[in-house]
Amino acid sequence: MNSDLIKKIVEGALMAAGKSLDISHLERLFEDDERPPRDQLRAALEEIDADCRERGFELKQTASGYRFQVSQELATWVNRLWEEKPKRYSRAMLETLSLIAYRQPLTRGDIELVRGVAVSSEIIKTLQEREWVRVVGYRDVPGKPALFATTKQFLDYFNLKSLDDLPALGEIKDLTDLDPALELTLAQGVAANSDDAPQADTSDNESVIESQPEGDDQAHPANEMDDSQK
Repeated sequence: MNSDLIKKIVEGALMAAGKSLDISHLERLFEDDERPPRDQLRAALEEIDADCRERGFELKQTASGYRFQVSQELATWVNRLWEEKPKRYSRAMLETLSLIAYRQPLTRGDIELVRGVAVSSEIIKTLQEREWVRVVGYRDVPGKPALFATTKQFLDYFNLKSLDDLPALGEIKDLTDLDPALELTLAQGVAANSDDAPQADTSDNESVIESQPEGDDQAHPANEMDDSQK
């Protein structure tokens, strides 16, 4: 099979899939007697990537594979296709997500210890329903609390190939750094509060993120991480 046809097949599959496809998925598009070697598939992906550079969409590699997506610099205009304003998330949810992302795996109690307030069950439920976090085990202490870590879906959503691609907390200056469409980013600076006295939490249900303070520099990602994200 010639390389031009392979490129068209891969391009068409990525367009139709509407999700990330890895090399194994692309290989299954072909019968055994016509299946190209992996290096030829990667060459086709490189050509497609080059073709997209002057277009309004790009080929993006995420933790789950490759996908087409609108270029981030066009998000302001493209988002006007949807009348409903994107949902915004509470500071409490963003702080919880950031702690899990940067210090995983950790328990609900670990999160509460750093934040100084109880973690709403609704926050954990929402993060699990969005498939951004999951239970990866249980700590061997009385009560066997669940250990939470982020997922491939989390990495895909934020256009990350692995946890190594997470920005250092001190580098995040704006909510749009990771996702301008939803103005959602990993909260920063929460780790700096770990030594502060606990204070009343008034943000779990009502407060939404409008702007983000600059955070402290902190090594990342956590040494312990979900194997599926390495």
